[in-house]
Amino acid sequence: MSENVGNIITNPPYPRPLPPINQMNHHFWCGGKDGKLHLMQCGNCGYYIHPYGPVCKECLSKDVSVVAVSGLGTVRAVSINHQPWFPGVPVPYVVALVQLDEQDNIRLPSNILNCAVEDVVQGMKVKVCFEQYGDIFVPLFEPA
Repeated sequence: MSENVGNIITNPPYPRPLPPINQMNHHFWCGGKDGKLHLMQCGNCGYYIHPYGPVCKECLSKDVSVVAVSGLGTVRAVSINHQPWFPGVPVPYVVALVQLDEQDNIRLPSNILNCAVEDVVQGMKVKVCFEQYGDIFVPLFEPA
């Protein structure tokens, strides 16, 4: 049975395909344990780096570290999926491109939860929530 603990859904109602975890992406996929979304940020110029990388894409500094961000964003694109691609995942569901408030060029493909699929529209304000699968905390979004 699913349970909400803050913005973390424990025992999600259905399985998701999960990413392989490595040293470079651990902060993103496992950082949600504290209920916050984590990205890399350049200590030199403040640029957020996503997808993750060892060097700042703006100033080429190697002074990058993991920081928690607000988890707030705006839906920039929406698609409603009616195809049952994964066994046990109910359809329809929303696949959205969420632009994070911290930086215009950080856009995360994600699902929007806790509202009807037809209510998800471009320009909608959302906030991060997570589904927990062991040590992995999948970042998803819900209406803000």
